[in-house]
Amino acid sequence: MSISATRMKRVVSEIRATDPKFAPIIDAHPLCTIGRNDSKESHFESLVSAIISQQLAMKAADTIHGRLIALSGGKITPARIVKLRQEDLRGVGVSGAKAKTIQGLGRAALNGEVAVNELHLVDDETIAKQLTSLWGIGPWTVDMFLMFQLGRLDIWPIGDLGVRRGWEKIHRLKEEIEPRKLQLRGEKFRPHRSIVAWYCWRAIENK
Repeated sequence: MSISATRMKRVVSEIRATDPKFAPIIDAHPLCTIGRNDSKESHFESLVSAIISQQLAMKAADTIHGRLIALSGGKITPARIVKLRQEDLRGVGVSGAKAKTIQGLGRAALNGEVAVNELHLVDDETIAKQLTSLWGIGPWTVDMFLMFQLGRLDIWPIGDLGVRRGWEKIHRLKEEIEPRKLQLRGEKFRPHRSIVAWYCWRAIENK
């Protein structure tokens, strides 16, 4: 989904009106980029990147991703990924579990179990059902793919620690918020919860 800067500004204004506590974070950062920048990665590359990023700091994930690109001959594709040896994947920092997940995704893409290149044509629920049927792919990976690759605007990744910490900081909470409670708090922001999540991430960057 593509959204113009003008429309994004209107949405952000609505978020401010819905919850004024977001105003300082919105004012301190650029306009949300979700749905405004076309991804240069293929859907498969984006999913592999999300899998690598699971439970890793961004810098570490970027380093491993760069090594994997080099190992794959400059471009990550299903055909190249399935041919890599497990020991070579581990050698560039990909854990055994993530190697199994990445190669399983590669095989699913090659045999047609998941039409990876056509995921943008189906709804969020269908994408989630297809991807989570594969070993090692959970809701977080799907959420990141939907938000940053497909630009879907109403994803609410309550399983992401950064989103929860950002929400707590914005609202000056003294205790950690439980995912189920954050799920309820997000309802008032439909259908633009991805944008709210983006600003929650910005909150923990703001020092």
